[in-house]
Amino acid sequence: MVFLLIRSLSFFHSKDRLFSPNFKRDLNCESEVDEAIFLFRKMVRMRPQPPIFEFTKQLQVIVNMKQYSVALKLFDEMRELGAPVNEYTMTILINCCCHLKRVDVGFAVFGIFFKHGYEADVVTFNTLLKGLFLDGKVAGAEKLFKKLLTLRLCEPDDFTIVTVINGLCKNGHVLAAHDLLCLLEKTIYKPNVKAYNAVINGLCKGGMVDDALQLQSRMIDEGISPTVVTYGSMIQGLCDFGRWKEVKDLLNEMVNHKISLNVVTFNILVDAFCKEGNVKEAEDVFEIMKQQNIRPDIVTYTALIDGYCLQGKMDKAKEVFDSITGNGLKPSIVTYNSLINGYCKNGKVDEAWRLFLEASSKGLEFRDTITYTTMIHGLLSEGRNADGWKLYKDMEAGQVHPNIRTYNTLLEGLCKTRQISEAFSFLKMMEDKGVSPSIVTYGILINGLCKDGKLEEAKNLLNELPSKGLEPNNHVYNVIIGSLCEEGFVDEAKDLLIKMERSGCAPNSMTYNIIIHCLLKKKELDKAMPFLEEMHKKGFFADATTSSMLINHLQGSKKDDVLLEMMKKVVPKI
Repeated sequence: MVFLLIRSLSFFHSKDRLFSPNFKRDLNCESEVDEAIFLFRKMVRMRPQPPIFEFTKQLQVIVNMKQYSVALKLFDEMRELGAPVNEYTMTILINCCCHLKRVDVGFAVFGIFFKHGYEADVVTFNTLLKGLFLDGKVAGAEKLFKKLLTLRLCEPDDFTIVTVINGLCKNGHVLAAHDLLCLLEKTIYKPNVKAYNAVINGLCKGGMVDDALQLQSRMIDEGISPTVVTYGSMIQGLCDFGRWKEVKDLLNEMVNHKISLNVVTFNILVDAFCKEGNVKEAEDVFEIMKQQNIRPDIVTYTALIDGYCLQGKMDKAKEVFDSITGNGLKPSIVTYNSLINGYCKNGKVDEAWRLFLEASSKGLEFRDTITYTTMIHGLLSEGRNADGWKLYKDMEAGQVHPNIRTYNTLLEGLCKTRQISEAFSFLKMMEDKGVSPSIVTYGILINGLCKDGKLEEAKNLLNELPSKGLEPNNHVYNVIIGSLCEEGFVDEAKDLLIKMERSGCAPNSMTYNIIIHCLLKKKELDKAMPFLEEMHKKGFFADATTSSMLINHLQGSKKDDVLLEMMKKVVPKI
């Protein structure tokens, strides 16, 4: 237990400590913290004691350094030596409790102060609301907010509204935040631009871009002007869906309203172009940034590196990486991860390994699960299994905690080398460590069983998934359907296709291509034709392999008008 709660109403007279003296301390800024503690203790022992605002000011300095545990310990020392406290002290204490994810203790502190005649103001309630949201207690936060309004415990201010709206959005309750915003528009508690921005950002991140655009229009109707933050969220949302014309319209709108793009907006564009494979466009945006005296930051450079890596242009990616320090910046662990991942995916594992070691030697916060997992994946992909497993052991020895992706990477390595029994032993070890296998985990195992000729075991594992609280996805069904077709069990594959649809998992383009590809490979065009027809009806097209096989079949047989007509429907036009 982190805190020792007060046990009696003699709160301000007892010499017992309210908070445990064994708080852990962050030592990132040790000398500054030591100096702040020294000054605070000096003040406490002064006679006469300084006025109360000096104590709260010094406590706040320590809180600003994010040394929440230290601030709580010093409060205990204040009480022991009879230093004065007030409502501001209470709010500081509650804030510390909330940041330490102990909002329950924050409420206890609030209750004790309240019983001793100290009145809470809007700042105190804002702090409690923020703490509830930080701790994921959304229902509790909503209940408290309603009490504030109905019982008039205090007059909510702009920060109250933003705290609630933002808290709902960050906890995944975007539509509830949207409804609350609409409700508040009709009251005296009008939402400000930050509240609108929070909802617009939440809608865009949830893929509801059209709703976000409508909300922006309503925001303008309410007399609130969009800011660069508003536009940034909407541009990001539109970029995610490749709606470039509307992105251009918004950029023109920003120019017309004399709203300058900032580094965040530019980064959104650079990143979006890179992900689309348009690195040339990203380079142009990069140059415009510099022309407008907007200094690219490490996010900009990392996005460009990602873009070049996606295109396999590793020399260009390394060139950008090398230019970072020359521009007064330091590569972050995310930057290193991007380049390491690029090297691994492009088969340059030795270069990735050198970069892996370089990052460690430069004293970065290198204990990063993503870095290790990426490097392990690269080594296993190149068949360097012993090196991959050694790195996993090093990772654990260095107290870097593997995540589900790390375990899935290692499982996939075992399955690819047909070590199926070892893979299931590893699965048990995962579960013993308290790691819950995901549908991806079981997909890897099912694929491994199918590749190893253990189709019956794969089907049994598929049937067990619902009892494990998991529903098969397209990938899992596709693996089994493909194996059934390869083994000649086309009718069973068809039955599984029907079961797949009934379970609410709609077959995708790959499902049909897998079946058709297997049938064409066995020269069973007659059996493939119904699946081609069904694929067409669902709006899917033949992939490159299926298209090539259809063309070869047409060329190698007598004139087949039915096949030719079908090919016109399912083979994409170049």
